[in-house]
Amino acid sequence: MIDIDDLKFDEHGLIPAVVFDSVSKRILTLAYMNKESLKISIEKGLTCFFSRSRQELWLKGETSGNYQHIVSITTDCDKDALIVSVEPDGPACHLGTESCFEYPVWQNEDKQDFSLNGLMELLKGRKRDLPEGSYTTYLFQKGLDKILKKVGEECTEVIIAGKAEDKKETIYEIADLAYHVMVLMVESGISLEEIHNELASRHIIDHKVKQEKMT
Repeated sequence: MIDIDDLKFDEHGLIPAVVFDSVSKRILTLAYMNKESLKISIEKGLTCFFSRSRQELWLKGETSGNYQHIVSITTDCDKDALIVSVEPDGPACHLGTESCFEYPVWQNEDKQDFSLNGLMELLKGRKRDLPEGSYTTYLFQKGLDKILKKVGEECTEVIIAGKAEDKKETIYEIADLAYHVMVLMVESGISLEEIHNELASRHIIDHKVKQEKMT
């Protein structure tokens, strides 16, 4: 672990802190900390920053309720910047948006951003708007039994491809299965965060079991 005293604060006693969501991995904000606010952040497990405009400390969420619970704080190789992984209670931006970074400047037309969170939002939109001609719309209109049937079919396809040791086909079928499982999640009101938290809890349990077996 790096000692706070080994960090390189600038001439104003500040260090930039990039805050990101530990689940979605989305960057939420860029703020600044001084040594005191960093110590408070570590002690409370909540992000505390130094406001350059007001020249004072501010605990994120103290007035809005949108606290950021810290998972980890990491510095770079030069020890002059921080990345802070958090579990947010609400929007990070004072304008009420999830992230302060909501305004595109340029996009490479040959490249597309993709994330499971983005796909989940698209599926939610399909369920809400039910656009004509969409396969996802078709699944939601047919309902739970049809969705479950497709999940079952895709599970079988994954097993067949895996048994054949066909990597390319197995990847293709796992992607199909993942899509249909996410449709099921939307239909059932299950979020990616809930799945993340369940897997995280199992990881802790699995780690403990391994330790017990080794002793």
